[in-house]
Amino acid sequence: MAQSNRDRTSRRAIYLKLRQMVLTLELAPGAALSENELAASLGVSRTPVRESLILLSQEGLVQVFPKIGSFVSRVDPAQVADAQFLREAVELASLDDLPAELDPEVDSELRDNLARQQRADLGLEEFFDLDEAFHQGLMRLSGHGNVWTNVAAAKGHLDRARRLGLHENVSPAVFAIQHREIYDAVVAGDVPLARAAMRTHLRAVFSDIERIRAHSPELFASGPSTVPVRRNVVVWE
Repeated sequence: MAQSNRDRTSRRAIYLKLRQMVLTLELAPGAALSENELAASLGVSRTPVRESLILLSQEGLVQVFPKIGSFVSRVDPAQVADAQFLREAVELASLDDLPAELDPEVDSELRDNLARQQRADLGLEEFFDLDEAFHQGLMRLSGHGNVWTNVAAAKGHLDRARRLGLHENVSPAVFAIQHREIYDAVVAGDVPLARAAMRTHLRAVFSDIERIRAHSPELFASGPSTVPVRRNVVVWE
């Protein structure tokens, strides 16, 4: 039984590692996937890699084409829109439930988060993590922090589009400014302003997609029947 539990834990770890590699663009949209190469790089057998790729295909993050191979799915604008719609609906509804008195501990965490977003040496993945924590923190203020897990599980394509947008921008400072505007409205008790600022902030991903797709269309799905060529796609140097 103990061995079985360890095996399940190991398989779960491999799945989470590969999922993170896809979401962070370490495995680029459209990239060919080799079970042998992935297993060798992770120091495991092919079995947990194969099982993980099946799970990722069920999430729409990996595509398997018979007689061609497995590939990281290209970013699907339709799935981005669906995930963004879900996220916006949840986060705006959460703002409506803000209490008159904010939890001082969560409020302190948010202020610290915003301060850390201003660091000049902040890496893009560090900023992404702070961004996630900021939005989850706002939901915690409304008593809906646990819902974030469901939102996060549904936004794989959205998160990849957001990361592509971060890499396109010279600095994430514009997003940090938007976070501050949302927070200030929340603290002031101005829910309509907080909702408007949040909506603008969350919808910025759509303009990022159009800008990136104009010069890198290979990163995006062009339709449900898109079949990739077995080659690696380089996102950037």
